[in-house]
Amino acid sequence: MIVVMKVGTPESEIDRLSAEFKANGLSPEKIVGKHKTVVGLVGDTVDMDALQLQDWSPWIEQVLRVEKPYKRVSREYRQGEPSEVVVSTPNGPVTFSATAPLVVVAGPCSVENEAMIIETARRVKAAGAKFLRGGAYKPRTSPYAFQGHGESALGLLAAAKAATGLGIITEVMDAADLEKICEVTDIVQIGARNMHNFSLLKKVGAQDKPILLKRGMSATIEEWLMAAEYILAAGNSNVILCERGIRTFDNQYARNTLDLSAIPVLRSLTHLPIMIDPSHGTGKSEYVPAMAMAAIAGGTDSLMIEVHPNPSKALSDGPQSLTPDRFDRLMQELAVIGKAVGRWETQPMPVLV
Repeated sequence: MIVVMKVGTPESEIDRLSAEFKANGLSPEKIVGKHKTVVGLVGDTVDMDALQLQDWSPWIEQVLRVEKPYKRVSREYRQGEPSEVVVSTPNGPVTFSATAPLVVVAGPCSVENEAMIIETARRVKAAGAKFLRGGAYKPRTSPYAFQGHGESALGLLAAAKAATGLGIITEVMDAADLEKICEVTDIVQIGARNMHNFSLLKKVGAQDKPILLKRGMSATIEEWLMAAEYILAAGNSNVILCERGIRTFDNQYARNTLDLSAIPVLRSLTHLPIMIDPSHGTGKSEYVPAMAMAAIAGGTDSLMIEVHPNPSKALSDGPQSLTPDRFDRLMQELAVIGKAVGRWETQPMPVLV
C-alpha cells in the first residue's frame, strides 16, 4: 500500500502515522519527493481497507494499493516520480536518473595490467565518460577462459581511479569478495549470470554502495524487476537496471538481441534508472555505435560501452570493444542525439575576468 500525504504535512504527523503503522505490524518507508511525501507500507495489507485507512489522519490525501508483485520497484511506489541514484566520485557526484543528463560508462571487459587500465581510463575520461568499467572477477562460460586477475585487479582499478578521478564499476561474483570490492568500487555490478542469485542479491542489498543489476540472458522483464525487489527489500534503494541483450533464436549475426523496447516498458513500470549495454547486446564493435545512438533516442539514462586500447589482443570480449579513437568519435556522434533529446550534459560557460 502507498499512503500519499498532502503538501505541507508536518513531519510530526508523518512520524505519528509511522508509529501507528508499525503498531499494526507494517513496515512504513518514507519517500520524500519533489512535491509530496509518500509512505510505503510493506507487510500484510490484504485485509486492510484503503478508505478506512485514509481516515487515520486529515493529512492523508490518498491511499493506493500496489497490485504488482514488485512493490518498492514499482512506479506507483514513488507516485510516478523517477528515482535518482547519486554516486560520489573523486570528480564529484554523478546522478543516474530520467531527470538527469545521460551518463556514459566505458572501459575494458577485463583489467589486464596497470598501463592498459590507466591509459584506457584517461582516454575515456577525456572523451566524456564519468565511470570506468573493468572486470576483476570474470564469469566465463568455459572454465579454461581468462577469469580475471581477481584481487590484484582491484588494486589496478584503484590506481586508475586515483589517476583520473573516474568512478569505478566492477562485478561481484561471490559474496565473500564483496567487502574488498566495495573498498574500491563506487557501483557494485551484478552480472547477467547472477541476476537470479538471490542470496547474493540480499547481501548486496544489505550494504550501501549503489548496485548495477544486469538483466539475465533469458529473463523476462518481471523476473528482472523481482530481482531488483530483492535488493530494495534488503534495504538498498540505489539500483540501476542494465539491459545487456537477451538470448533469442538467432545468434549468427549478433551475440545477443539488444532489447531496446525494454526502455519504454521499464519507464512505464518502474522508477529505477535505466542503462543500456550495446557492447554485450550486439557482441560486435561495428554494431555498437548504431545501438548506442538508438538507445539515447529511446530514452536511456546511461550507456555502458567497452573500450580497449588494442581489441585484437584483449584477453576477453575483444570483438565487441571499441578502440579509444573510435570511442572519441562515437562520443561526438552521441552528443548530437543527446542534445536533440535534452539528455546531454552542457558544459558551463567560462567566466571572463
